[in-house]
Formats: sequence, C-alpha cells, structure tokens
Amino acid sequence: MTRELRRSRERIVSSREEERRRIRRDLHDGVGPALAGITLGLETAGRVARRDPGGASSLLQELRSDAADCIDEVRRIVADLRPPALDAGLTGALRHRADLLTERSGGRLVVTVADDDGAAELPSALEVAAYRIATEAMTNTLRHAHATTCEVDVRYDGQLLVLRITDDGSGEPPRSVGTGLISMRERAEELGGVCTVTFRPGAGTEVGVSLPYHASTS
Repeated sequence: MTRELRRSRERIVSSREEERRRIRRDLHDGVGPALAGITLGLETAGRVARRDPGGASSLLQELRSDAADCIDEVRRIVADLRPPALDAGLTGALRHRADLLTERSGGRLVVTVADDDGAAELPSALEVAAYRIATEAMTNTLRHAHATTCEVDVRYDGQLLVLRITDDGSGEPPRSVGTGLISMRERAEELGGVCTVTFRPGAGTEVGVSLPYHASTS
C-alpha cells in the first residue's frame, strides 16, 4: 500500500508538471508569437496609413482576424484549467453535461443529476475535481456500458462532497484499466479523497466519490 501510494503521488506530481509544461508551451509557442505578430502588424499599419489608407484598412482586417484567433486560443487554455460550465455551479454544470450526453446518444441513454442543495458554493479545486470525475464516469457509461439510464447523485454533509454515478448497463469490467479510470482515482486522491468503481455484471456500474472539504482551497 505504501509503494502504491508513493507511485500514485509521483503520478500526480508528474501530471501537474506536465500540465504546467503544456500551458507554458501553449503560451510561449502560440499566444506569445501571435501577440508579437499583431504588435508588429499594428506598427506597419500605422506607417501604411499615412500614405495608403486603403492598404492600412486591409491590413487592419487581417490583424483583427489574428486577434480573434488569439482570443480563441486563450479561451481554450482557460477552459483546460477550469471548465467554463462551472460558472453555473457544480450541479448546473453536471446537468448541462448530462443533457448534452443524452442528446448525443439520440435518447438511447438518459442521464439525470440530483443533489440536496446542501452547499451554495464549493472551493474551486473541489468543483473541478468533482466535475472531471463525474463527466468521465458519465462519458464512460455512454461509450462502454450499453446502459439506458445513468444517474448522478451529489450530496454535501459539511465535511465531504459525495458523488454517486450509477447506470443500468452490462456492468462488465474492462479487460484492462484505462487512462480514464486511473485519472478519476488520481483526481480524488490528490485532494485526499477516494474514488471507487464497482462493476456488477448484469446489474450495472457504480462510481463512488468522497472528497473532503478541508483538503480543497479556492
């Protein structure tokens, strides 16, 4: 257990550093040069405008398009850090995702979300971890479980945030543990929580998550 815990923590640290490296690369190789190009373009447009207003207008249009692309890239980076859907709160974000998955399945799978309204506001780290774990579980249900219903239950007791994601699918365990299952467990463990997945052949799959409030900070 000690070795497994050590390996789990090493994977968490490694994943965090890889994420930081990815963000740095995206900013350095993408957004940085784009903004530098826009700055140079504006300087050129200023010189051109004095002798050829029409040519400056065309250049400014190109720069406007470049700026729009840069904004989209920044939004993508921000979305990777914290899903914009969480601006509506955890339950609202999960319900939006549930509706999306139900729509994508063509009604073959109905995903529902229920909570006890026990917490108006959650720490950011807790919200993100819970959202990522629950959406991974719901997506796995759609892809692999051959289920017709998936229920997400969110409960708060002042000390723990508890999620329970159940489906009525085949309940057959995968032949090998995939990245998604490992990611769910590691996201919970990073906050001092627990994520368990129970496969019940013929009776569906249940994902249980317990995340302590005190381990999360906004």
